[in-house]
Amino acid sequence: MRFPRTLLTVPVAAALLLATPTAALADESVHVKLLELNNSGASGNATLTALDNGDLKISIRSTGLVPNSSHAQHLHGSATGMDFHCPDMSADTNGNGYVSTEEGMPVYGDIFVSLTTKGDTSKASGLAVDRMPIADAKGNLSYDRTIASADLPKGTVEHLKDLHIVEHGVDANSNDKYDLDGLGESTLAKSAGLSGIPEEATDPATCGMVSGAAVGSVPVGGVATGDGSTRDRAAAWYGAGGLALLAALGIVVVTRRRSYVLSRAQR
Repeated sequence: MRFPRTLLTVPVAAALLLATPTAALADESVHVKLLELNNSGASGNATLTALDNGDLKISIRSTGLVPNSSHAQHLHGSATGMDFHCPDMSADTNGNGYVSTEEGMPVYGDIFVSLTTKGDTSKASGLAVDRMPIADAKGNLSYDRTIASADLPKGTVEHLKDLHIVEHGVDANSNDKYDLDGLGESTLAKSAGLSGIPEEATDPATCGMVSGAAVGSVPVGGVATGDGSTRDRAAAWYGAGGLALLAALGIVVVTRRRSYVLSRAQR
């Protein structure tokens, strides 16, 4: 007995599909355009790629940064849908014309991943300036690193589009280095009892959010909804991790390792 040809087509196709090995999940990339903060003149582009093995590949190309200087950079935000975003100049609450780290963090969120060139990438390395990328003599910065999934905070890959990038380091008095003549001492450092660290070194220079069709999820709390939770998270950073990071920076100052204050020592 002959069966209609059409009746054989579906079972055969199904059998072929089941016999074919499942393809690996494709890598997922999001793009970030870094826009200047604090009239830094800096800008750039970044790509964050979640690899199919759970690792995270980061590529950053920036221009217009303070030349021959270290630039701390981080992924900021949250894996819980908080409404963190890049600040505008309204965040300059003391009216000095610059958004400091303390003024910006309630808007752009806590450090999620420290984008160091090697070693630890946790919040504890937020000011590990000896392991942060250095802009070249023309102020160009190039950064590429793949961070293993085991070293990423929980939810990083799943909430990649909710995160954003901040780069630090400005030149307020246009002398191509960090010094105290520009904006005085870092208020963040002074709050931890450290002295001699330029504000120029810690103020944010660029900030970028995920753009295009991959923009973040619907926010659930934070600045936009006025529940204060974003600011509370920032306060927790100052009380715990922030002090540890500033202590690490103090060690760099004492040892004269390559750091934010290196340019001051070369005056």
